[in-house]
Amino acid sequence: MLGSFGSSSSQSHPHHDEESSDHQRRRFTATTTTITTTITTSPTIQIRQLLISCAELISRSDFSAAKRLLTILSTNSSPFGDSTERLVHQFTRALSLRLNRYISSTTNHLMTPVETTPTDSSSSLPSSSLALIQSSYLSLNQVTPFIRFTQLTANQAILEAINGNHQAIHIVDFDINHGVQWPPLMQALADRYPAPTLRITGTGNDLDTLRRTGDRLAKFAHSLGLRFQFHPLYIANNNSDHDEDPSIISSIVLLPDETLAINCVFYLHRLLKDREKLRIFLHRAKSMNPKIVTIAEKEANHNHPLFLQRFIEALDYYTAAFDSLEATLPPGSRERMAVEQVWFGREIVDIIAMEGEKRKERHERFRSWEVMLRSCGFSNVALSPFALSQAKLLLRLHYPSEGYQLGVSSNSFFLGWQNQPLFSISSWR
Repeated sequence: MLGSFGSSSSQSHPHHDEESSDHQRRRFTATTTTITTTITTSPTIQIRQLLISCAELISRSDFSAAKRLLTILSTNSSPFGDSTERLVHQFTRALSLRLNRYISSTTNHLMTPVETTPTDSSSSLPSSSLALIQSSYLSLNQVTPFIRFTQLTANQAILEAINGNHQAIHIVDFDINHGVQWPPLMQALADRYPAPTLRITGTGNDLDTLRRTGDRLAKFAHSLGLRFQFHPLYIANNNSDHDEDPSIISSIVLLPDETLAINCVFYLHRLLKDREKLRIFLHRAKSMNPKIVTIAEKEANHNHPLFLQRFIEALDYYTAAFDSLEATLPPGSRERMAVEQVWFGREIVDIIAMEGEKRKERHERFRSWEVMLRSCGFSNVALSPFALSQAKLLLRLHYPSEGYQLGVSSNSFFLGWQNQPLFSISSWR
């Protein structure tokens, strides 16, 4: 059964967020410096209190107390237990990494990178680790509705925007990954008469993945009889900032007779560490005169400058994410373990353990994106009632759980678990 978010859940106001976070901190932060070594009543709330207390101790540089508390948390966590134990395992690991980096810092007190910490840059990962991450992404797409929901809704927005006499379609997909979003859209285009030509420009920082993605899409287009071209736009790994360089848009070839659609599904947050570069990127995207721009992001503020606020935000977010997997997958699910330990675990480490230039997972809520997009000249395009019905059908048929909730606000869709929004999808012009 589908629920809906209230207006306060689907939109975020900065002053409200700060008041809410302050309230949470007052409510859940331990009021005594005495560390108890047993979890007695209300174990979930007790664990939450201990996690937040540990984060606060680290933020105050009380390393000895933080170490003792991490030992307690470790005894109450397991990567194979229930959702709470698995969540605590990931957050304890991330807190330990952050603590170790603080302790090992020298006179300048700057946090130095840990080589074993996963980051967004595949250049620092061995091929086996990169393959594991890619496999966990496919598991995430298979066992949760999150990626399918955003991609399905983005596809529908694109199809509706290019409906009519558009005989040459060009889609620019920033970070195309495996390209799993596009076969359904290609099928829909092939069913049109006359079928248009389709050209996809896909960006990525792994050349082999880009080539294999292009080959798969080309073979599928051939099976449909769809005229198709794929242009890989490789982002070199030898420059860690290259994937955040707005000049990447200058490398995209535009043809005068094509109708352009730009797809930014889980991409724009990577540019948030330099807002000026992000604004340049958005202005240049706007200057390309796209028919539609689709944007999906996590509905969370993991970009808060204060570590403790960011920690609480991440704890709320991933508690809901882990609970959703607990409710919808069997205990021994390998796919669930891959998603939690590799994909979510990698994100949690980045949000909690990393600081400064090394932190990649800088998500912000839809409210922030809306303000920024409007300031760069974009106008919100309402997602259609048909797109909403399609999203509801996806959840009902493939993810039948009362926990998933679909909300609509500001012409955009929000998907979450229980009362916690997790993802937003919107379209712009």
